[in-house]
Amino acid sequence: MMRVQLDDEERQVAFGECLGRALNGHGCVHLAGELGAGKTTLARGVLRAYGHGGAVKSPTYTLVEPYVLDDQRLYHLDLYRLGDPEELEFIGGRDLFAEEALILVEWPSRGEGWLPVPDIEVQLRLAAAGREAQLAAFTPHGRAALERLAEAPALAGAIRHGERAAT
Repeated sequence: MMRVQLDDEERQVAFGECLGRALNGHGCVHLAGELGAGKTTLARGVLRAYGHGGAVKSPTYTLVEPYVLDDQRLYHLDLYRLGDPEELEFIGGRDLFAEEALILVEWPSRGEGWLPVPDIEVQLRLAAAGREAQLAAFTPHGRAALERLAEAPALAGAIRHGERAAT
């Protein structure tokens, strides 16, 4: 388990960039947290790690927003309006998760029972100053990514209590 203090939006985007680099362009990340916790802001940071400089909107109505950056494929899903996890089948979810891509899933609880186990789950919370991210890894790829993330110079001082990937 790892906790990261994110004092402001700039720090949250920088954290997303570090997370994106640590994932080496593939894997599945669940982004959980209440409305306004910063899931889309974090996704913007991850996309910046791969060269995306434009706006990043939450795909609340389209469910999935694909990005192709150089040779890298990234998918940003927002399942907030999903009525039933089976709807993921109708939007091509099975094929999407079979690709060698980096997939960010907001509101993963809405896809419970259908989504694959994530490499990393990020739980975002409002904190006294900004946000706090709590990360847990569920696969070898996720654990390795958290180890790389813990060494990111941009996060020096933000990782709380020296907690590192241990799940």
